[in-house]
Amino acid sequence: MVPLWWHIALGVVLFVIGAAGVLLRRNILVVLMSLELLLNSVNINFIAFGRYFGDSRGQIFAIFVIAITAAEVAIALGILVALVRNKSTLKVDDLTMMKG
Repeated sequence: MVPLWWHIALGVVLFVIGAAGVLLRRNILVVLMSLELLLNSVNINFIAFGRYFGDSRGQIFAIFVIAITAAEVAIALGILVALVRNKSTLKVDDLTMMKG
């Protein structure tokens, strides 16, 4: 059996990589993928603690987070496609103005 701290360490590493991607990258697709990495690191910790304590609520909450994340990605990609059609760029700095 894998010890709990391995799961926590993996979650922390993924969370740090995701946070660095959100804060440092300027491509909006990379920022979106980094957000997914952040949420997946949280899911790893939910499942690990749920398994450690013998409780299934962590797995249920992780499935809920995955469903919400899928909806968030679908909406974000729709907005992103509309922005790219209008602005022809994926840089976050160029997409800060939301004029009609």
